[in-house]
Amino acid sequence: MKLILLGAPGAGKGTQAEILKKKLEIPTISTGNILRAAVKNGTPTGLKAKEYMDAGKLVPDEVIIGIINDRLQEPDCANGYILDGVPRTIAQAEAMEQAGISFDAVVAIEIPDEKIVARMGGRRVCEHCGASYHIVNIPPKTEGVCDVCGGKLVQRKDDDPETVRDRLEVYHRETEPLKGFYEARGILKTVEDQSTVDGTTQAILRALGVDA
Repeated sequence: MKLILLGAPGAGKGTQAEILKKKLEIPTISTGNILRAAVKNGTPTGLKAKEYMDAGKLVPDEVIIGIINDRLQEPDCANGYILDGVPRTIAQAEAMEQAGISFDAVVAIEIPDEKIVARMGGRRVCEHCGASYHIVNIPPKTEGVCDVCGGKLVQRKDDDPETVRDRLEVYHRETEPLKGFYEARGILKTVEDQSTVDGTTQAILRALGVDA
């Protein structure tokens, strides 16, 4: 099964991708990871991407699509894959179609903005060992102190409510229109975020017609 997970930052795409990867026995292809791997391995498209990165420029869509296409030709993708982090825009989606990259389903995880702001605003990380917490869902035993090493728990700039709202604005403007793009192709599956991670996984599997 060839899938894309769509959703706002903080909607839980990464978490669900990891669970679905094991359930469906297909790899998760994260754009950031394969970009770094292509640069490190010195592939032709990787070297092209490195030129842009070294110059402090954004890697153009055609180079990113080229790197994704190279990755999808590898044997572990023969039975399908889950794309995480791409496409972000209609232009990228069109470029992928032109490159012959196709999908069986596009799963959009629906979650209200305020819920995301609250969820991400509650995240804390240990500045010493990097362990993650959530003041409501996964609180530390002692407020502000890491259970693992006793380090101080801090809020990352990315999780600051103002930053989260800015990221949501970019998502609604640039990425959300992809729902209409894939709906027109008859492959969009919309899934409401559930109160538990497992609940959302079950809803995704139902939408895909896969036995949970």
